[in-house]
Amino acid sequence: MRGWDINSSLSLELTAEQEQVRNAVREFAENEIAPHVKEWDQSATFPAEVVRRLGELGLMGIIFPEKYGGGGMGYVEYATAVEELARVDASVALIVAAHTSLCTNHIFLHGTEEQRQKYVPGLASGKKLGCWSLTESEAGSDAGGTRTTAERTESGWALNGIKTFTTNGSYADVCVAMASTNAELGHHGISAFIVEKGTPGFRPGHRENKLGMCASDTSEVIFEDCNPPPESLLGMEGHGFVDCLVILDGGRISIAALSVGIAQGAFDAALAYSQQRRQFGHPISEFQGIQWKLADMATEIEAARLLTYQAARLKDSGRQVTREASMAKLFASETAVRVSGEALQIHGGYGFLKDYPVEKFYRDARLCTIGEGTSEIQRLVIARSLLDSQG
Repeated sequence: MRGWDINSSLSLELTAEQEQVRNAVREFAENEIAPHVKEWDQSATFPAEVVRRLGELGLMGIIFPEKYGGGGMGYVEYATAVEELARVDASVALIVAAHTSLCTNHIFLHGTEEQRQKYVPGLASGKKLGCWSLTESEAGSDAGGTRTTAERTESGWALNGIKTFTTNGSYADVCVAMASTNAELGHHGISAFIVEKGTPGFRPGHRENKLGMCASDTSEVIFEDCNPPPESLLGMEGHGFVDCLVILDGGRISIAALSVGIAQGAFDAALAYSQQRRQFGHPISEFQGIQWKLADMATEIEAARLLTYQAARLKDSGRQVTREASMAKLFASETAVRVSGEALQIHGGYGFLKDYPVEKFYRDARLCTIGEGTSEIQRLVIARSLLDSQG
């Protein structure tokens, strides 16, 4: 169980190295990201320069081996990094998460060695940005509804279709996209493809105007007689959906960590405000009603963090983590919504103003219960795992 200082199987204490990662990311986020959060959010500005800096720090490829230009660390370190970024700006954390655990990880886990050598070093270093396209207008929770098609041609493949809700879609240099190579087989007819920016017939489409995480890019990606070469097929033909399920296990740990970061940021703001705001001649933190809110918030955040670290630790040990990742994602995302709501309530009318950070945490948190599988889907995944284990 690499990366952990363990006295028992349930020890979740970070090692000195992992604490160094946490502290380094926290310092960067507070110094380089925090001063710009409000501006980026209100103008929906993609923070390209910060993404480049994160690459230089090794945070865009933290989970990949050093031989591919990565940081050679594990999901525990990655989860702490995503959490610390989200504690300051969830938009930046989401950019990193989609790039790392979805796009690059799909190529690393399911690509050929030639594909790894070609794509992972550039992505892991942050010199190139990745996106991952699964969702369509008629294929959200039901990926079997995929309508984007891929047909073999003399020169490779012909892709046609429109993918939606693609994080980093307008800015990505490399896109991993799912398309149907045999519609009659449903899920088992879906394949994955690597498509590079500049490939004829491939372009970003409409950029979404979102409730929260406004500095992250969410857009369509469009394939119109797009002709990537034969070697663009990623993994076995017809195996794309099965491979996606593996990728989503790691992706759900990402969203869990991101959710913990949002909740922690909202809590920190609420705690500080409660000690400054005075009513009836006292700081409101002295009132039992506020104290109980803070106690519940802190307890839920810690529980969410422990679930997230447990899933990350098990993934680093090589275990399948479908159930654990879904549990962490479900609980942490709903915790982020509850905690940010309570943080706003503690601020009272000021929490409704954009001058205070809890307003943004409140908006950002809502995506966490939707992206990479809704809370309802997580409950299905968990329940099926529990029932299958009894079969």
